[in-house]
Amino acid sequence: MQTRNKIMDDMSKLMSNAMGVAQGAKTEAEIAAKSLMDRWLADREFVTREEFEAVQAMAQKAREANEMLLARIEALESKKR
Repeated sequence: MQTRNKIMDDMSKLMSNAMGVAQGAKTEAEIAAKSLMDRWLADREFVTREEFEAVQAMAQKAREANEMLLARIEALESKKR
């Protein structure tokens, strides 16, 4: 009976250690994949969501200013006639 418990204890420890190694390998693989993806995206000069939204807001303001200026030009031209 003593031998059987020792074998089971050893097997349990071995399985626990194997799970720890597997978890560590998984974490390392996730970090490596994220790093690879970050480098790939940086090489292609993609913009971040924040940069995109900032440029989008600037474009919207420019469109509004353009529409306002066109309206002023039309009003001045109609007065001129």
